[in-house]
Amino acid sequence: MKLQMASRLGLYAVLELARDPARRLSAADLASRFGVSTNHLAKVLRELGRAGLVTAERGATGGYRFVGNARRTTLMDVLSLFEEEPGARAADPGDATDIGLALGRVLTEIDEIAEATLRSITLETLLRLVPKRPAGAR
Repeated sequence: MKLQMASRLGLYAVLELARDPARRLSAADLASRFGVSTNHLAKVLRELGRAGLVTAERGATGGYRFVGNARRTTLMDVLSLFEEEPGARAADPGDATDIGLALGRVLTEIDEIAEATLRSITLETLLRLVPKRPAGAR
């Protein structure tokens, strides 16, 4: 499964912020961690904010912080902000042929399995797989 860059950045950002919801990080801090443009990440953070997962606070001690529910928010909840709905892709040449239809059924089943898996994994569950940082580490 190939994810759009915005989807990957959305997951990276929300997971980084959810690992310590009291901590605030600027878009520049997050962009530096992930090696991406601050402008591109800021667009992703705005979308996460509209979804109620992060909030932005202005000022010298401001930044983004996680405000969602890590126990209930799934990976699919985040991905659905950036990815097309499964089955919403444009038709490709050959899709209407007998081979294309058979292949389409298999690919649809793969998409459904992937979506079910992503809906079953919460942010909290994934963060359990992330090694703990030493106190004070960024």
